[in-house]
Amino acid sequence: MKELSTKQQRILKFMSGFLAARGYPPTVRDIVGGCKISSTSVAAYHLDVLKREGYIRRHPDVSRGIELLYKPNIAQIPIIGQIAAGKPIPVPTADTWDTVAAAETMEVPKELTQGKDGVYALKVKGSSMIDALIGDGDIVLMQYVNAVENGEMAAIWLKAEKEATLKKYYAERGHIRLQPTNAKMKPIYADPDNVEVQGRVIAVIRRLG
Repeated sequence: MKELSTKQQRILKFMSGFLAARGYPPTVRDIVGGCKISSTSVAAYHLDVLKREGYIRRHPDVSRGIELLYKPNIAQIPIIGQIAAGKPIPVPTADTWDTVAAAETMEVPKELTQGKDGVYALKVKGSSMIDALIGDGDIVLMQYVNAVENGEMAAIWLKAEKEATLKKYYAERGHIRLQPTNAKMKPIYADPDNVEVQGRVIAVIRRLG
């Protein structure tokens, strides 16, 4: 593979990010708009170069028929389950998130992981974090940690209830406040001994539509 031009590198980066966020590849017009290219013919030229050098495969009879073959900046992240952004929901057959086997994985641009280890993904259920732009069906990328600062958004395991919830974490006198970002919902107050931090949010992948 020969060294790519700056514009060709930008196209590859845009394609990988588009695919990770939406689950399907961009059209040529998406690439024109996303990479600020002057025309579809110029984009097609660069795509032909990428195809010739083995970075992509093109299926001309398909509207989104661009297949990304070379993924140097893509990370495989395990999706280990579902978490409530609303009332806590039960998590079956697991005492902690880090022991849950991944049912599936997803590809994300490596910059979303911020170079951190122990990154995993959770599907969000509920709307209590909607004012933080996290809605039902979105996916949150989490870094597995067992402590967070006040105000950080975290996956919290409530030990006695065997339930997990996604909230902002506040350690206050005598209790932990798990705060939603939805004015219609009230915080959860929990005994510190009943709370286990399972990770902090580092990125959000929003569900389209």
